[in-house]
Amino acid sequence: MADPAVASLNQPDCRPVAPAWHTFVLLLALLAISGRGAYSHRAPGLGQTRGHAIGYVIVIASEWLLVAFVWFGVRGYRVRLLDLVGGSWSGWKPIRRDLGIAGGFLLGSNIVLALLGRLLRATPNQAIRNLLPHGGFEVALYLLLALTAGICEEIIFRGYLQRQFAVLARSAAAGLVIQGIVFGIAHGYQGPKYMFIIAVYGCLFGLLAQWRHSLRPGMIAHFLQDGIFGIVARHFLK
Repeated sequence: MADPAVASLNQPDCRPVAPAWHTFVLLLALLAISGRGAYSHRAPGLGQTRGHAIGYVIVIASEWLLVAFVWFGVRGYRVRLLDLVGGSWSGWKPIRRDLGIAGGFLLGSNIVLALLGRLLRATPNQAIRNLLPHGGFEVALYLLLALTAGICEEIIFRGYLQRQFAVLARSAAAGLVIQGIVFGIAHGYQGPKYMFIIAVYGCLFGLLAQWRHSLRPGMIAHFLQDGIFGIVARHFLK
């Protein structure tokens, strides 16, 4: 008898969630943003070592604009953003379960990423240092940015693109891998090594979403990863 988990990974939902032109435009937007970051070696508005508040607001606004564009595309196919997420919590028990899954995922995935980073000899560059907050106000904005990334990027990449690529490739596994690659490419400002590491991370997030049929654990893990990294790294990376 076939393993249900393997079967679900190779049999995608055959229904697209948005028109092909919409996906193409979204990819162009992501590539344009990444290309600008790769050229300047920084995220939008974060070129200086201090005074990141405006840059954080710019990134937060741009991520929500991309989600708004996703909503614009899927609504014509009678798909809600909540459908991309995988529904809402029905009580405290599923919340606790998703928190536990997110914690376990963070532990396992960070071991993989640490080994990969050591193999590639990847060390934090200036672009990563420029993301880190300074002072209480920037820390608060940074945490809002981390929350925004956890929600918006999971919707864009795992909720939307993973499904679309799975339909186009007629393979859920291919959809998972392709969205991970795009996720890595979208972080052009971090340089080739970290783009590759982020692509692997995106695939791990995609696997989590495929397994749980929900973005909620991934959103929690994504927020915790970015938030904890920024708070801890600001004390060690100068």
